[in-house]
Amino acid sequence: MVIDSHTHAWGPPSRAHPWVNGPLVDLVDTFAVETIYTAERLLADMDDAGVDEAVVVGYPICEWTDNWYTTRAVAEHDRLSGIVMVDPFADNAGTHLRECMAIDGVVGVRLGAICPSDRMWETFDPTVGWLTDAIGETAFWRAARETGALVQVLADVTQLDRVVSLVDAYPDLTYLVDHFSHADPDEPPEESAFSTYRDLAAYENVYAKLSEVQHRSKEDYPYIDMHDHVRWLLGEFGRERLVWGADYPNVSDMATYEECVTWLERVDGLSAGDRRWLRGRSFERAVGN
Repeated sequence: MVIDSHTHAWGPPSRAHPWVNGPLVDLVDTFAVETIYTAERLLADMDDAGVDEAVVVGYPICEWTDNWYTTRAVAEHDRLSGIVMVDPFADNAGTHLRECMAIDGVVGVRLGAICPSDRMWETFDPTVGWLTDAIGETAFWRAARETGALVQVLADVTQLDRVVSLVDAYPDLTYLVDHFSHADPDEPPEESAFSTYRDLAAYENVYAKLSEVQHRSKEDYPYIDMHDHVRWLLGEFGRERLVWGADYPNVSDMATYEECVTWLERVDGLSAGDRRWLRGRSFERAVGN
């Protein structure tokens, strides 16, 4: 069973759900897929690449807290699960998260700690610090605990100490940390800010995600300059808490879906059993399956 823990899909713009994120609208034109990339297109690409199931992570081409397409996709397709996006500072944050989590197939919520709170998912700025402030939004976190929501976080390597503080504050949740935290492949993992992952590895409820490697690497397939980071994370977290994700089609400007699936086979030191955990079993463990 191959499970892709990080994909995207989105529907057409409409009066009810207009495309408002200009930078993202421009970005999708660079992808090697249709501008409107539906769940059906994703499923067809999954079949071609040998992926059995996938997680559709909310795609903020509309207003970033508008989860209409993610929730529709998972409701209509048994092979898809969903991660939604909710503003933890909103007055209705707890209610919003409960409503999303009540939809069969929705498994968690994503926080863009690397984005400015007033330009969420439009740009990245690793100096922002609102994740620390969000720890005080108890209504949101109460809803996360009561619904069993996975908490997926995109944080820069320089922000990982803030993720540690969040995990300390709410240790009964399960966390997934995305995209190698935008690590620089030229910086050895044990000698850079990336080494804060070691602190996160001390928590059994924290998982590291091997996702979006194509945009982290400065090399072509199979992205050898990021392999030391993979092996280092494997040593710290173990294969049971290391989760692969493609970030397709966001990386289709750099790679085919097949390359997103197969690059792990070229990482020296990973066994066939390791790859089975990374490409499915570890995510099942995270969601309690």
